[in-house]
Parts: sequence; structure tokens; C-alpha cells
Amino acid sequence: MFTAIAIVMFVVFFLTSAIRILNEYERGVVFRLGRVIQAKGPGLIILIPVIDKMLKVSMRLVAMDVDPQDVITKDNVSVKVNAVIYFRVIDPTKAIVEVENYNYAMSQLAQTTLRSVCGQAELDELLSAREKINSQLQEILDTHTDPWGIKVATVELKHIDLPQEMQRSMAKQAEAERERRAKIINADGEYQASAKLADAAEIIEKRPIALQLRYLQTMREMSAEQNSTVIFPFPIDLFRPLLKCLDGGDSKGNGK
Repeated sequence: MFTAIAIVMFVVFFLTSAIRILNEYERGVVFRLGRVIQAKGPGLIILIPVIDKMLKVSMRLVAMDVDPQDVITKDNVSVKVNAVIYFRVIDPTKAIVEVENYNYAMSQLAQTTLRSVCGQAELDELLSAREKINSQLQEILDTHTDPWGIKVATVELKHIDLPQEMQRSMAKQAEAERERRAKIINADGEYQASAKLADAAEIIEKRPIALQLRYLQTMREMSAEQNSTVIFPFPIDLFRPLLKCLDGGDSKGNGK
């Protein structure tokens, strides 16, 4: 009876210590007497009790938030920058053997790299060329973490906190830029209008009848306003003989 109980307890202990079940996104790095065998999983894993030891590693994509870092840009502006990093473990054996705690190591490396890259850029570049900064951060982090069996997928700058004085200066600069553009647009409109008026004057000079047509059109526009102004149109051509006679008489008198 005692022997049967001992056998049952041994079987239960063996099954409890030997059988492991890993999820689809998990891998198990097995150490046998301190030496790495291989990464196993997913599914049912059988270990040798006491001899084998297994560490689980998640293969899912990890989103790590980088704490805000105080950065002095290339043009000596003090800002605070934070970012988010997306990475995953592609080699679970290296992630366990090559680095003690890859999550902590990734966090520290991301903070120092963020300060270094942002410190080499000017403020305008930091605000307008985020894709370039993100690419530089991703490339540097991926190069350093490749020996750890980690792949950095994406790095994104989340927020750039500027001092209040710099925000006011940038607001004034933006307002001045908008006023400059408005003046340029207004001057360009005046230039185009003057060019069109010059073209119209040339046409009227070649064809004087166009002036009378414009005169009639103006009268039509004035009549559409329903005002009390009374207009008597009178052809200018009727005055031309009289004007010629007056000009002839003045010229004769001046000749005398």
C-alpha cells in the first residue's frame, strides 16, 4: 500500500514538473544542467524534472513608452521629447542568453538614443522632419538590439514640449509669416488687375466703340440697384464736330 502511494506521488510530481503548455505566442528556452538546448513551443513541452529548466519568452509585438527626456537641440533650445517604440523578440535564445533583462535594456538604450539623436537636430527639423528623426532612431536601435535577437519595427516621436517663451516666439513668427503672405497675395492681385486694365486700355484705344459699350454696361449696372439717380445717355460722337471746330478756331486765333 505504501509503495503504491509512493508511486502515485512520484507520477504526479513527474507530470507536474515535466509537462508544460505554451501558448501560440510563447516560446520556451530550455536549460539542461545550465546549458541551453533550444527554444521549444508552442504546445505541449516535456521536460526532465530537476535537470531541465525553462524560461518563457513572449513573441508578440511590444509597445514601450519612453519617458520624456530633457534635450538641448543643436540651436540651443531646451525641449522635452518622448517617444514610443514597437519591437518584438525574433530569437528567444539570444533574448535570454545575451542580455539579462531585454525590456530594461531596451528602455535605457531608447532613452539615451533619443537624447543623442534629438540633440543633433535643430528645433525646426525636430518639428517638421519627424519621419527623418523616426527613421534614424529606428535604424540605431535596430542595429544595437540585433545581437539580442530583438527587431525594432517602428519608433515614433509622440510629443515635443516647448518652453512658454519659445511658444510665444513661434506664434509671433507664424503671425508675421501669414501677414507677409497676405501682403504678397494682395500685391500680386493688384499687379494682375493693373495688367488686365492695361490690356483693356489698348483694346479701347484700337476700337473706341468699346468705350461706349462699357458706358452702356455701367448704366445697366447702376439701374439694377433701384436708386433714384436719373441718367440721360448722350452720344459723345455728337460733340466731336463741335470740338473740332473749337480746336480749329483756337489754332487760327493763335496763328494770328
